[in-house]
Parts: sequence; structure tokens; C-alpha cells
Amino acid sequence: MARRFSAPYQTEPVSSLASWARHLAVFAAVAALASILVVRFGFLEVRPAVATFFGALACAVLSILLALAGFVAIWQNGSRGMGRILLALLIDAALLAYPAYLGLQYRKLPAIHDITTDSIDPPKFDTLARLRTGDGANTAVYAGLYSAEQQRLAYPDIDTVQLDVPAQKAYDVTLALINKRKWRVVDARAPQPPRREGHIEAVALTPIMGIREDVVVRVLPDGDGSRVDLRSSSRYFESDLGSNAARIAKLIEDINAAAEETPAPKKPAAPAKAPAKAKKK
Repeated sequence: MARRFSAPYQTEPVSSLASWARHLAVFAAVAALASILVVRFGFLEVRPAVATFFGALACAVLSILLALAGFVAIWQNGSRGMGRILLALLIDAALLAYPAYLGLQYRKLPAIHDITTDSIDPPKFDTLARLRTGDGANTAVYAGLYSAEQQRLAYPDIDTVQLDVPAQKAYDVTLALINKRKWRVVDARAPQPPRREGHIEAVALTPIMGIREDVVVRVLPDGDGSRVDLRSSSRYFESDLGSNAARIAKLIEDINAAAEETPAPKKPAAPAKAPAKAKKK
């Protein structure tokens, strides 16, 4: 008995909108990752790389629009491609989530990029000042009274750190915390006579893009204790989206905690009194 074969299974065509949505999502993810690596490893200037990153975000938004249009088309004509749409939306959501949060921060926080615990006499950049020239970098000179007022309103708790430990110990504690954070230290001078000021300069990176933000620390003796002033300034762009204030606030918290754990210096023991001689009768 001859075996009968049915007609080949006819599948519905794949929605071209769904395919394009997936292609754009993958392209956006690759472009965003490439721009992040370029900034972190310093292959190109920061501004073109950041522009590429924003271009990738624009592609992700376009991918979402195509995915929605593809969903409508699939609903109407029954074509395939829902899996591609879901994959595109998943990639786009992962890519846009953190930038969307930063966008909210930009609307909420002041457009400043230079945060310090002492706005009257802020710690000064020395070594790092030479890196903040050209390429659209912000100047090493403090942003001024307007920035100080905006900082006071937005971050009122950022103030000079007063410690009950000597200046040398405060310097050691702060330097250890900076090294623990793996910031790149470019200058470190302990508070030794005749120069009584401790000075530390380091370069920190933002969490995702790895954009350089410069930090300077000043340690001064203050009676039997010491005072530590901090400054963190973005090398690029007018708004830091709160990154410098968050960095200083966390470092202040850790400096205070580390200083409290430091045992107080022992006072020298008083010399023993010689026994009184017996009077002769």
C-alpha cells in the first residue's frame, strides 16, 4: 500500500518589523558597549564616545517603536515574529533603564560638577590641573559662589571632617580608604614639617561609563586633632548627576568610621616620685 504524504506545512511569514526591531536592539547594545569600553580604556576622546552612546540609546528607542508596530502587525495579519519582538524589548529595556534613571536625576539635581567641603577655601588641584586643559575639559579652578550656593541647597550635609586624631593619622586613614576604592592616586604628600598640610590627588571613575572625576584631599592639624577637606570635580560636562556629592558623602562617612576605630594615642606615663627620705632624729 503506497504511503500518502500531505502537502508541506505552510508557515506564516516573519514580520519584517519584528526583525528590524531585533536588529536595531542588538546594534544599540553593541554600540553602547563599544562606547563604554572606549571611555574606560581611553581609546578616544570622551565627548565623541558619549555621543556614540547617546546614538545607541536613540537606536534603542527606535527599536521599541518598531517592536510596537510589529506587535500591531502580528495581531492584525497573524504573521510570526513575537519572539523577536520580546527579545528586542528585553534588550532595549536593559539598555535604557539606567540612562532613564540618570535623566530623572538630571531634572531633580542642580547642574553643577564641582563639590567640596570648603567652598570658601577649597582644596586646590596641583598635579591634576595639568590634565584638565583642552579637549573640552572643565577648568581646575573652583566653580565659584553660584556652585557653592547650589551645593548648599542640594547637599547640606557635606561639610569639613573634624577628627580627634593627629593630622598624620587622618592622612593615613584617608589615603588607605582611597587606595581601597582603587582610585588612581597621582599625588600623595604627608603632613610633614615644615609643610603641615597633607595633600592627596586621585582619579575616580563613574560606575558605568568610567568617565574621569578628579578628587583632591587636604589634611590640616586642628589643635590636638585634625580637619580633612575634600573636593570632587567632574573633568567633563557641566552636570555630574550627583556623582561627586555621593562620592564625598560616602568618603566622609568612611573616614569618620575609620577614625573612631583608631585607638587614641597613649599619654606618656608620669615619672614615679622618689620615696621621701626619713628625717634624722
